[in-house]
Amino acid sequence: MPAPLMRIDTPDTLPAQADVVIVGAGIVGVCSAYYLARRGLKVALLEKGLIGAEQSSRNWGWCRQQNRDMRELPMATRSLALWDGLEQEIGVGFRRCGLLYLSDDEAEIAAWARWCDFAAGQGVTSHALGAAEASARGQATGKAWKGGVFSPSDGVADPSIAAPSVARAVQALGGHVLQNCAVRGLELSAGRISAVVTERGVIRTTTVVLAAGAWASSFCRQYGVRFPQASIRSSILSVSRVDGIPDALHTARASITSRGAAGHTLAISGRAKVDPTGQMLRFAPSFLPMFLKRHRALSPGGLEALRCGHETLRHWALDRETPMERLRILDPRPDSRQIADTLERARALLPGLRNSQVTGVWAGYIDSTPDGVPAIGSTKVPGFILAAGFSGHGFGIGPGAGELVADIVTGTEPALNARGCDPARFSQGTWGKVAEF
Repeated sequence: MPAPLMRIDTPDTLPAQADVVIVGAGIVGVCSAYYLARRGLKVALLEKGLIGAEQSSRNWGWCRQQNRDMRELPMATRSLALWDGLEQEIGVGFRRCGLLYLSDDEAEIAAWARWCDFAAGQGVTSHALGAAEASARGQATGKAWKGGVFSPSDGVADPSIAAPSVARAVQALGGHVLQNCAVRGLELSAGRISAVVTERGVIRTTTVVLAAGAWASSFCRQYGVRFPQASIRSSILSVSRVDGIPDALHTARASITSRGAAGHTLAISGRAKVDPTGQMLRFAPSFLPMFLKRHRALSPGGLEALRCGHETLRHWALDRETPMERLRILDPRPDSRQIADTLERARALLPGLRNSQVTGVWAGYIDSTPDGVPAIGSTKVPGFILAAGFSGHGFGIGPGAGELVADIVTGTEPALNARGCDPARFSQGTWGKVAEF
């Protein structure tokens, strides 16, 4: 019972040349391609497997400003406006249903209230809830709550259709979209990109955007670009539809997202497995602060990531099969204990779910950076732009990230201040504090 995903048809022909080649067709890759194609550039969007088949279809679908780190908040706000546009232009299952957080932890409630004060200064509407209002909004739980927060302008989009729908829009704009076409590497002339080498042939280009999710760090390593990244394995499930359940609810016990007739997605926020790999050991000192901060939610995993090969330290040849061709889609095994615990917690939290049926169980690798903030910007290789390491936030801020990539590629003054996302911070050792969210 994998994560649901709409499949689309794409041609098998490889263009001889493109203004920009985008590697990876998750939500960040397709949005980058979409906003570049709208500006009239000739775009080639290449995906080793299926459009949106990895984390872009395996997430909760939340598009939120609530509790965003200050470095990501402007992009989150901009993304919500872009989600509105994508829904009107394309149809991506987006709706501003509001996000509800409930808690009995007074320290947590106080922290949320402080965030609401901060957000108000940024033009973001988010309401701190007292006990009476929190309990009223959370009446489906059948219990009283000490407090909470509600963000009325936040919402959800449908991960099963969002990336494929945007990819089809790229095709309609004249862009080349190819599935089952792995990019093996880059050709350089005088130190600058001159072509992309794929398993099907070569595309001449001077600009490449790497939006490869959990595969990005090992690809960067091929060209001496240091990008510390760790993939965290998260397991979630879906259950059949029950009326009266909040559209998007977070508590310490469980988080629930309603998907209309498709039912509800259930998860435990932050709970995940850390599967050891050679790359993780290599970057362990960089990730130590994050692991210490989240030690209660993260637990040691197994050999799943080693078998997948997306965090390999080896270098590969451009004329031979690469790890991306040996594993087209990262589809890790869900943690059965976590799935059972999530279901039990969600049913205890929301009595209405007790008779719901499990309709899907899946896992995904969340590409994380040491500070929890993505890397978006140019690298030391001229023409090579990185857009990865979204640390579990990529779906919600995908449109804003794609627009920012389009600004960088076209030399347009970015609408967003992206200094906090500069990939250079990792090579300079200045990536700063772990994000708060």
